[in-house]
Amino acid sequence: MFYILGQFVVCAGIIILAGTFLTRYADAIAEITKLGRLVVGSVLLAGATSLPELTVDISAVRLGLADLAVGDLLGSSLMNLLILALLDLSHHSRGKMLSRLGAAHALSGSVGAGLAGLVALGLLTGKAFEPFAMFGISPAIFLLAIAYCFGVRLVYLDQRIALRASQEQAATPPEAHVEMSLSRALVGFAICAGVIFLVGPYLAESAGELAELSGLGNTFVGTTLVALSTSLPELVSMLAALRMGSIDLAIGNAFGSNAFNMVLFVPLDFVHDGSLFAAVSPRHTITCVAAMVATQVAIMGQLYQSESRCRLIEPDAWLVILIVLGSLGLIYYIP
Repeated sequence: MFYILGQFVVCAGIIILAGTFLTRYADAIAEITKLGRLVVGSVLLAGATSLPELTVDISAVRLGLADLAVGDLLGSSLMNLLILALLDLSHHSRGKMLSRLGAAHALSGSVGAGLAGLVALGLLTGKAFEPFAMFGISPAIFLLAIAYCFGVRLVYLDQRIALRASQEQAATPPEAHVEMSLSRALVGFAICAGVIFLVGPYLAESAGELAELSGLGNTFVGTTLVALSTSLPELVSMLAALRMGSIDLAIGNAFGSNAFNMVLFVPLDFVHDGSLFAAVSPRHTITCVAAMVATQVAIMGQLYQSESRCRLIEPDAWLVILIVLGSLGLIYYIP
């Protein structure tokens, strides 16, 4: 027991350190390349912080723990939204964190919600469409891959248009990051991502062993403890981004990680023997629906503009928290 706890603490400390530097390098890349913090947060940073989910869940599928893997991917999306809501409540500013540049983030969040809807559809129709699987891969998996590519392209094009408009309105073009070269930022980002990639599975493994001692099912454990462990890089990255004042990077990381988690079903189904959606519990649909609803609440919080903040009146962050906790309760109580 003490060995497992020690492994968990050490791995968590390494990921916290790597995630902090990862965010700094991602911010530098966004500024030097002028891609925008939302695009870098939604794609580059989100992909790097989602590496633990990829390695952990592929290992789980190979061990025959498909429910644990699916629960981790979907549960990580809920945890990312929960982290974003908690950071929103703790963020002190004149307006609301979720309301800044709402239209741009609403597009990114909608992509993630749409992908979660496709996953829910695949889970509900998994057994019915199992005979139509190509090489053991569900038709919904192909739709997921195509939808993700189109969604990322939409976010990229939207940010290019927004950046061009802001440059035309500005008297002088914004200067690039001068404290760090692009090559140094890319190398540093790759090293930090590699550390997270290597350490993440050990963190989730220790969390899974601790959960196994509790006697809970794979679906609930994957959606809670393992998902919380693999979401630690997102937590650290978002917290570091807020401290740097890069709110776009934090929100983009949350929504981008959720979208990236959904597209990770593609490699999982390739590894799984047969259709993945047909082999797992339909209870995962609860998590999909909860993630979609919580994302829409967060998007409404972004689009709603407010000059002042009343924490007990403005419901967006509190609703996200209630939706996440309520869905976890449903997964636990529904057999």
